[in-house]
Amino acid sequence: QVQLVESGGGLVQAGGSLRLSCVASRKFSGIQTMAWYRQAPGKQRDLVAAITAGGTTNYADSVKGRFTISRDSAKNTLYLQMNSLNAEDTGVYYCKWVLNVWTNYWGQGTQVTVSS
Repeated sequence: QVQLVESGGGLVQAGGSLRLSCVASRKFSGIQTMAWYRQAPGKQRDLVAAITAGGTTNYADSVKGRFTISRDSAKNTLYLQMNSLNAEDTGVYYCKWVLNVWTNYWGQGTQVTVSS
């Protein structure tokens, strides 16, 4: 069983930055897509950013130009650099790694709170 562990969340003032990390418990191949999701209080979990095996990225409109998703395959780690944070970015951030249509893994989440 693969475990994903997120870190890097915390409390930050509006306009500040955070970098989230998601580390896998073991190295494995065949990852199709790696992504970050966000769940604000009382709302559904929404896609924030994703990166494919080929390096193609896509972002939610609300974070374009502010967030950057990247990965380090050698370290089994996915990152999310978040700049110019605002109160609407508050929520629990989850990483998700997709192997195929039947197999995906979620992290436990890391809380990001942006104070205005």
